[in-house]
Amino acid sequence: MKTEKEKFLAGEPYNIMDPELAAEETTARRLCKQMNELDDTATKEKDHIIRQLFGSVGKSPWVQPNFRCDFGYNIHVGDYFMCNYDNVILDIAPVTIGDHCMLAPHVQIYAAYHPKDPKGREDFIGLGKPVTLGDHVWVGGGSVILPGVTLGNNVIVGANSTVTKSFGDNVIIAGNPARVISENLPEEK
Repeated sequence: MKTEKEKFLAGEPYNIMDPELAAEETTARRLCKQMNELDDTATKEKDHIIRQLFGSVGKSPWVQPNFRCDFGYNIHVGDYFMCNYDNVILDIAPVTIGDHCMLAPHVQIYAAYHPKDPKGREDFIGLGKPVTLGDHVWVGGGSVILPGVTLGNNVIVGANSTVTKSFGDNVIIAGNPARVISENLPEEK
């Protein structure tokens, strides 16, 4: 029989109150707290904590306080990731963020959800769907990205948007629910 962590890692329904997973969440909270207490001059220390917390990290990550996540090890960021103030990433499933991505303040990325059936919620069942952001994605302040969403390369998400479905490359999306409001084609030089 699988442990709750084995179920969790396999993307299967699992008990969110499992002691082993709770201990890992506590570790992530402690790392977030340490990172959030550092000022901008502590770049080496902050970089070290980000690399301890996240599953994989590219060049020059930048995470402002107050950052929160569930486990951290399910977060994978590319080169030059910039995460502004007061962001939350619920990494119950993998959250993969490409190169040169920017999260404005108060962005929330949710790879976590719960069953529709009230019995599953009574039993503290957790579920997850991966979230993927391509390269050069900019998520505007106050936006929420829901479980299972994939955004292509060069996507801009307008402020205070709720992204409920996936979108391809080179678009600007906004609204609740988010929809394409225009193309975002790279400028030719």
